[in-house]
Amino acid sequence: MTSAARWPGDGIRNEQEAVTVDRHDATKQFHSGDERLADLIDGAPPVELPTPDTDVPMVSRSVRLPLDTYERVRAAAEARGIGVTTLMRQWIEAGLADLDDSATVSLADVRRALAALAQPTAA
Repeated sequence: MTSAARWPGDGIRNEQEAVTVDRHDATKQFHSGDERLADLIDGAPPVELPTPDTDVPMVSRSVRLPLDTYERVRAAAEARGIGVTTLMRQWIEAGLADLDDSATVSLADVRRALAALAQPTAA
């Protein structure tokens, strides 16, 4: 379905009225140097973008999980009060740390772990 292009100043009664532009028409007008598209963009109200939760650049990757696995991850994230992506990132970072032979652990952490293992558990 192709709709006619309507631009501000082309008979639009108020600013709240929707501006409808066919994608192909808009592309042609853009490439022909028609400034109405730029005027339309310039006249749009500013949009608040979400603030990133980190200063570290992130890469988005898609991961396919069985539904039951995803539901378990979602429940675990919800129980911790964090997002699914955050929890998965933490698990990946922990797994990579386990692979890193050069990782250092504080002596105090080693002693606490050994002491916990040495304590008899109540049955």
